[in-house]
Amino acid sequence: MDRMTQAAAIHDEIRALAAERDAVIIAHNYQRPEVQDVADFVGDSLGLARQAAATDASVIVFAGVHFMAETAKILSPDKTVLMPEPRAGCPMADMLTGEQLAAWREGHPGVPVVTYVNSSAEVKALSDICCTSANAVEVVRSLRADRILFGPDKNLAAWVGSQLPGVEVIAWDGWCPTHEDVTVEQVREAAARHPSAEIVAHPECRPEVCAMATAVLSTSQMLRWAESSPAEEFIVVTEEGLLHGLAKAAPGKRFVNLTPRMLCPNMKVTTIEKVRDSLAGMRTAIEVDAEVARRALGAVERMVAVG
Repeated sequence: MDRMTQAAAIHDEIRALAAERDAVIIAHNYQRPEVQDVADFVGDSLGLARQAAATDASVIVFAGVHFMAETAKILSPDKTVLMPEPRAGCPMADMLTGEQLAAWREGHPGVPVVTYVNSSAEVKALSDICCTSANAVEVVRSLRADRILFGPDKNLAAWVGSQLPGVEVIAWDGWCPTHEDVTVEQVREAAARHPSAEIVAHPECRPEVCAMATAVLSTSQMLRWAESSPAEEFIVVTEEGLLHGLAKAAPGKRFVNLTPRMLCPNMKVTTIEKVRDSLAGMRTAIEVDAEVARRALGAVERMVAVG
């Protein structure tokens, strides 16, 4: 049996198991193509959080990284949240601990804390509001504050600051290794090979990379941009898993990643076999301390409400 035939058979197994278990499968845009294809919903962090909050299913199977499954559990505490690969973490989320955030807040009394959803439940519990890359600017604007603390991503903080010049954005020194490693030279080389292409970049990239882009967008915004733009070719400056969704959203258009390709190893450890095994054995269930979850819920709900 070749790989495609095997994947199709596993896909059918998963869909049957999902019906049997009353489960919804949600996957991030950076997941492997076959994992995206078996999911009920594929999206960015904001879209996935909304799905977790709105689903009527008894079980949520979360194909993503740990902070995403934690967020789903915070929003749906009475549901079973399964993570097919519990080792899938996020280096950025690990760069800001609850203890560090508490000390940072103490050093800036009265300054609201905006925390990127790429963070632990413990950090969310100490935050005034969370945000995603899709709504970070609107979240900060909604606070009507002239100073904010923003963590853990310094690059997203810089992007927010550039869009809201009247707000002092005090950034934590964290970053996404996959996006932080992108250089201006890599983007220039891609642009030289594809001179007619639009450049779409994720705001987790360095400011000088974002400055080269036609548009700076979250992954869900990139999908909508590709559909509506008259351009036929795009240089996609984010994790290469999005190219699968882009090809489906805008068939006939061309999408190229940088060289070397942008790959998140944590997003790629989840396989279709692990999704099946997770459902078959009802493993691995994600739990969040009840008090931490209670305190984190307000910050996450405020994020979802901003839209």
